[in-house]
Amino acid sequence: MTGSLSSANGVGNGPVRPDVRAFFHPATHSLSYIVSDPQTRRAAIIDPVLDFDPHSWGTTLASVEMLLAAIRQDGLRIEWLLETHVHADHVSAAYYLGAGLGGLTGIGEHVVEVQEAFGKLLNLGRDFARDGSQFDRLWSDGDTFEPGAIGGRVLAVPGHTPDSVCCVFVDAAFVGDTLFMPDAGTGRTDFPGGCARTLYGSLRRILALPAATRLFMCHDYGADGKRDVAWETTVGEQRRSNIHCRDGISCEDFVAMREARDAKLMAAELLWPAVQINIRGGRMPAPESNGRTYLKVPVEVLL
Repeated sequence: MTGSLSSANGVGNGPVRPDVRAFFHPATHSLSYIVSDPQTRRAAIIDPVLDFDPHSWGTTLASVEMLLAAIRQDGLRIEWLLETHVHADHVSAAYYLGAGLGGLTGIGEHVVEVQEAFGKLLNLGRDFARDGSQFDRLWSDGDTFEPGAIGGRVLAVPGHTPDSVCCVFVDAAFVGDTLFMPDAGTGRTDFPGGCARTLYGSLRRILALPAATRLFMCHDYGADGKRDVAWETTVGEQRRSNIHCRDGISCEDFVAMREARDAKLMAAELLWPAVQINIRGGRMPAPESNGRTYLKVPVEVLL
């Protein structure tokens, strides 16, 4: 299923506004994006999804093929494959796409903390590097990069995860799981390294962008079926009406609400397979002596 195309060209001598094309993945309620310079056709892919069956633990390429078809149709040159954070609810297709299209992978520099945390939880061996080397570039707050004239800059927005970043291209910002649509609120903070108080500060950073800035979500659940799936809003709309972080909600009230909600949440369905692949930049673990690849699941032993 493909989302609507939002695009606009520059006005006068102002900056060129990016074209944004959204792709909704129903199985995980995830959004992937292609953001491109309408003049040079240079582009980045943000949070691409690989189809992963939670029953067979097998992968397919339907979502990847949709992205590739759009890239061919629009005549784009992919320069970046960006992750807003290590996802726990879908498997990244960044490595697969990078191998076929070229382009560099990027993620927040604090991915090393996520790798360390899950490396311990999963008892991964010494052959698993915890230095972010699985990615081509580790973003620091304020870093800039270019697909064409639309530029790109990185805002560090930890809280959901330590490595969470918001990627801003002129008037379009991709917020990852930090922020949801106004009627859905904000992302959870109970993953390793998450912090509700830190998330509040990150939300205020995003909401300090110009009011007309377009904000693109990484997930939407249609308000539990009460409305159609949506993924685009603005800073102004979020400041007016987000149920968790609109203007006037204090840090203390936000932290109390967020921690209470997080205490009741179940683990994401794809948590263990997703994090093992995503902390490797979308790569599967190396095959074992029999030529097969394995993923781990920690077990709580009761007896």
